Amino acid sequence: MRLSSVHYNIRDAFHSMKRNKIMTVASIATVAISLLILGCAWLLVLNSQHLAGTMESELEINAYINKNVTREDALNLRREIEAVQGVEEVAFVSKEEGLSSIQEKLGEDADIVGTVGNANPLPDMYRVKAKAADQVPQIAESLDGIIEVEKVRYGQGMVEKLLALTRWLRTVGIIIVVAIGLAAVFLISTTIRITVYSRRREIGIMKLVGATNWYIQGPFFLEGVMTGFLGASLAVIVLHICYSGIVNNVMLTLNFLPVLKDTNIIYTVYKSLLVMGTTLGALGSTISLKRFLKGS
Repeated sequence: MRLSSVHYNIRDAFHSMKRNKIMTVASIATVAISLLILGCAWLLVLNSQHLAGTMESELEINAYINKNVTREDALNLRREIEAVQGVEEVAFVSKEEGLSSIQEKLGEDADIVGTVGNANPLPDMYRVKAKAADQVPQIAESLDGIIEVEKVRYGQGMVEKLLALTRWLRTVGIIIVVAIGLAAVFLISTTIRITVYSRRREIGIMKLVGATNWYIQGPFFLEGVMTGFLGASLAVIVLHICYSGIVNNVMLTLNFLPVLKDTNIIYTVYKSLLVMGTTLGALGSTISLKRFLKGS
């Protein structure tokens, strides 16, 4: 393609957008609103999955050692516990550390250490973390089979419900994003098709004076690209402002709530929306125009 043709296509695309301001603004607004809704749903789903992942990562198994087992034998159990399939992290908690932890939770007013003295009723224990949350019940069963382990606690019943909830959240999240994404594609494509159709008279005149299909398609293609990019950019700007504000407010008022703050993931969403808007604008105008040119 010659440089003069490229210059013409760019110039004509800008002129065309100026001449058809109402349809151009309507198209950009449609792209922006559609992608903004998709972006909001996407970030909401990512946050729900982040919350589920955080809850899963905090799952722990407490393996309590029999009181008759000596400290030395209890410490030697580490290798056996680490050898259990699926175990990621093992931490030994002595009964003294356990008592101090209870003291810290209850505060200085409750002198637990002084009251108990040398008669510490707590057993030594191992705090175990799994590589994957769904391995917790199996690991707990394996630990329960160790002779020196008196009992194992990991929140039986609640863990299974939590895992079922997180699986449900991930499945529903994917369905929501896909559904809204398809709706956004349909809405944007339909709007661009209407925009092209509204200018069928202009296209017909260009064909009558001998313009080739490529000559007609060039400006429309660039117009679709610019419309999609502008709409997507507007959606990303609004989404970024709103999400940043929400994250800051949550950190100030509900700092215990895990919120997705990974900029790499968030910027990937923004980039995806920009690519999606630009691509839909280009494809929508090209496909719609080709169908119209074939039918004319």
